Parts: sequence; structure tokens; C-alpha cells
Amino acid sequence: MSKTDRTLPDTALADTGPAGADPARWKALVFIALAQLMVVLDATIVNIALPTAQEDLGISDGNRQWVITAYALAFGGLLLFGGRIADLWGRQRTFIVGLIGFAVASALGGAATGEAMMLGSRALQGAFGALLAPAALSLLAVMFTDAKERAKAFGIYGAIAGGGGAVGLILGGFLTEYLDWRWTFYVNIPFAVVAAVGAYLVIREPAGARNRSALDVPGVILSTLGLVALVYGFARAEHSGWSDGLTIGMFVASVVLLGAFVVTESKVKAPLLPLRVLTERNRGGVYLSLGLAIIAMFGLFLFLTIYLQVVEGYSPVKTGFAFMPMIVGMIVGSTQIGTRLMTRLPARWLMGPGFLVAAVGMLLLTQLEIGSSYTALILPAQLLLGLGMGTAFMPAMALATHGVRPTDAGVASAMVNTSQQVGGAIGTALLNTIAASATTSFITDRAAGAADPKLLQFQGMVHGFTTAIWWAVAILVVAATIALVMINAGKPGADGAGAASGGEGADAEVKIPVIAH
Repeated sequence: MSKTDRTLPDTALADTGPAGADPARWKALVFIALAQLMVVLDATIVNIALPTAQEDLGISDGNRQWVITAYALAFGGLLLFGGRIADLWGRQRTFIVGLIGFAVASALGGAATGEAMMLGSRALQGAFGALLAPAALSLLAVMFTDAKERAKAFGIYGAIAGGGGAVGLILGGFLTEYLDWRWTFYVNIPFAVVAAVGAYLVIREPAGARNRSALDVPGVILSTLGLVALVYGFARAEHSGWSDGLTIGMFVASVVLLGAFVVTESKVKAPLLPLRVLTERNRGGVYLSLGLAIIAMFGLFLFLTIYLQVVEGYSPVKTGFAFMPMIVGMIVGSTQIGTRLMTRLPARWLMGPGFLVAAVGMLLLTQLEIGSSYTALILPAQLLLGLGMGTAFMPAMALATHGVRPTDAGVASAMVNTSQQVGGAIGTALLNTIAASATTSFITDRAAGAADPKLLQFQGMVHGFTTAIWWAVAILVVAATIALVMINAGKPGADGAGAASGGEGADAEVKIPVIAH
């Protein structure tokens, strides 16, 4: 046994799993999943608490959106950097530092005494989240190499990634209604502490999985500024309009900066994001289709939350529970359908039909009206959405990192999170703008003869939602088409699935032994 290859004690040889597998991998999955749940929860839990927090801290209506945007900018802008740090510094270490930093930032947010402290804590949460998220996914990528085990692990991870946002709405409703909005921040601390202690005790990285090349500083600067400009452009468009000068300027700056980033990455010796990670058609197809699906999903969260609370008068807690069918659908789709079929079918035959099933669920919601039956319309629509997204997410998460070099696992994982984060920013801004425009047009056309202005306002709001949901249906169909056309890998859980039909040469799947005999 080679001394340099030993990363676990000799008791590892008693493991009954696949040869060379880490005997603590399933324990590690518990703590990785817990951390992922915390990050995904935070994306929606604050939305429920925002109106109360705004009033307590005296945040103006104009600056209210920065509570969400500050997090999104830091998280989206630093993801690639965070993924590269995980490859360079070690994924376990990066994971633990990200957890501790996220907990500290959450404590600052809960203790905020004013606007500046709140916005600063949210940006800090985003920065540490950008370390934590790619480290978590890349740990799964290098620890689970057996086909069936990989399917189960990514099924659990995919269910959490897809359903955690809806769980956040339930938890946020409970905490805001029965405790205090500050607990939507404090609740992260026990999650982070348990996950960090568990990660320190049980996670052991495979030998030879680090990328110790010098850090690509120009790539870090260009990618961070380019992604920040892109996310901020969409965030600004939501409240200032698409024709606003600064909005247009941000988009132009983003194109220039990201274009310069691609040119730089093609020339430097040790790039931040090796272009081989993007140009392999299967991973490229996953990033693109997943980003589009998230656009549709995030818009729906926003519309349904407003519809249930404002139009139908649901309490925060009742609104959270109203999302339960989507959570159940995602868990079933990911852990039962996706996991069971992942080693039997090519990824595109799970992702494409999954997105189409979700599109059918979204299509049902285009029939939304004031007083629509929850049981007859909203519940089945959410079940279909959850089943479709859960089935598609799981193979997407697995294929996005499957077949990459071990030294590229961090940045490949970061690209998954980047596509989700940018997709979320685009979805919120794009669909909300479409809905607002349709609402304004509806009310303007009918204002003269309206007997009940408040009823007209609600009718206009629902009309705006259904108009935007039609766009979401189309976006999901496009995502399904991209998945079916671009992704041509074999069974994503099978050996060698990471290689495209043409092969990636040195970038083909690498098995990482924990114990060398």
C-alpha cells in the first residue's frame, strides 16, 4: 500500500462498499446535504420575513430589494472563484470555512440594528455561500464513484436543491408569524455548526484531487465583475425597467467583461475556468437547460406567493404549507423516479421529459383566476411541477460534474450553481417585468368602467401572473429541447458516462482511489 495514497485508516479496508470507496461517504452525505439545505433555504426564507424586517429596520421601499440583491450579487459573482478555491485549498477545508463564515454572517443579519448592517450581512452570506456551495457538490463528485451509489447520493442532493426553496417558505412563515423575523437568520447557525463539526470528523478527500496551479487573478477579476454586472443588470431591470440607462450599461459591461474572461481563459496556463469544462456538449447542455428551468421556477415561487397571500389572503404559514405538494413531488421525482432510472436511461430521457412534465404543470397555472380552487388547480399543478423538476434535477446534478478531471470538480460544481443563481436572477426580473407590464395594460384598458377598483387591481395582478406563466411554459419547453438535443452521454450513473460520444481525452472520467493496493 502506497504511503502517499493513504487518506483513511486501515479499517477502511473493512468497508463493504465498492473497492476503494470511502467508508464514511454516507455519513459525509448527511452533513453535505444539511449544508446544501441551509443555503437553499436561505434563498427563500428571507423573502417571507422581508416586510417585517423592513419595517423594524427602517429600510426604504427603494432599498428593500437590496436585502435580496446584495446576497445574489456576492453569491453569483464569487461562485467561480469559490469553486477554484475549493480545488486549490481542499474541498473539506473550503466547505468548513464556508459553513463557519455563513453562520457568522447569519448571526450578524439576525442582530442587525439598521439598513447598513443588514445589507452587509447579506453580502457576507453570499460570499461564504459562494465558497460553500461548489465545495459541497464537488465533494459528492469525488467521493461517490460507483454508479448506483452515485445515483442515490445525487438523488438526495437533487431533492434538497429543488425542494429546499419551498421548505424555506414554510419555515419562514412559521418563524415570522410565531417568533420573530430575526430567527430566519439565526436558524442557519445550528445547521452550520452541526454540518461543520460533522464535516471535520467524517469527510476525507481522496488523494490527488487538488488543483495546486497558481491562481488565475485576471480570470477571478473578470469573471467576478462580469457576473456581478449581469446579476445586477437583471435585478435593476426589475424595478427600473429594461430601457434604463444603467440597466443597459450593466448588460453591455457584462458582455464585455465575460467576453474578455473567455479570451483570457483560452490563453492562460492555469485558467480559473478551463474551457474544457464548458465546451464538452453534455455539461454545456446541463448548465444551459438547468439555468433556463430555474428561470421558470423562480418566477413561479414569486407569483404563487403573492397570489396566495395578497389575492387569496393566506397567512405566511398557510402559504408555506400550500407549497407542500411541490416539495413532495420533487422528493418523489428525485429520489424515486430519477434515482431508479438514472443507471438505466441516458440523462436526456430523464431531463427532457422531466422539464416537459413541469411545463404541463406550469400550463395548468395559466388558468389561474381570483378564487381558483386550490385542490382542483394549484395542487395538481404543483405536483406535476415537482415531479418533473425533481426527475430532471437529479441526473442534471450528476452529469454536470461526472467525467471532469478531479482537479476541475470545484469549478464544474461552481458552474452548476452559477447557472442556477443567474437563472434565478433572470427569472425574477424577466417574469416579474412581463407580469407588471401585463397588469398595467389590463388595468388601464378597464379603469374607466370599473365598479370596484380593488377587484380590478386583483384581476389585473392575476392576469399579469398568467401572462408571465405562459412565458415560463415556453422557457421550460426550450430547456427540454436543449436537454434532448445537446446531451448525448450514455447512462449518467454508468461508468464512463462523463465522456461525450467523441470523448474528452484526458478529461474523460477519472476514478479516484481512496486506498491503493
